[in-house]
Amino acid sequence: MDIDSLVQRINELARKHKAEGLTEAEKLERAELREIYLGNIRRNFRQQLESIEIVDEK
Repeated sequence: MDIDSLVQRINELARKHKAEGLTEAEKLERAELREIYLGNIRRNFRQQLESIEIVDEK
């Protein structure tokens, strides 16, 4: 699942949660999708940190 589809599904579940509530299966799906999303964010952030080069002008 690409990130856009992932975010779209998370947002669909959030809107449904506010409007009418979620079933237990949807709550589980939401939790799994959130973990995938957070894993992507953490991985991207780590890659950015690892690509930073510290330059000391001494």
